Amino acid sequence: MATPLVKFVQAGDAVDYTPGSDVAAGDVVVQSELVGVAKVAIDANELGALHVEGVFDFPKSSGSSTAIAVGSNVYWDASNEVATTTASTHKLIGKTVKAATDDDTTVRVKLNQ
Repeated sequence: MATPLVKFVQAGDAVDYTPGSDVAAGDVVVQSELVGVAKVAIDANELGALHVEGVFDFPKSSGSSTAIAVGSNVYWDASNEVATTTASTHKLIGKTVKAATDDDTTVRVKLNQ
């Protein structure tokens, strides 16, 4: 029998992550094009996990013209630590599953990695 080309490692809803500095539970972590959310606090140089699937409430800016329609692609603006519909240099998080109004300070997003 031939050796398999691919070996199953894990389900994939979370991935291993070892940060260089402490990460708080709920922090957004960007690794190149991979965006994840810390499941629990992770100490520097210790193995932890990041969610890369699921539905999360991300912070968003509020005020005029900040509403986000359901089904919109949203991106992580790491400088301002908010979700935005502006792709620019920001990293794709996923799609909204609930509309957010101008007054909302969060937007509900299904991660799409």
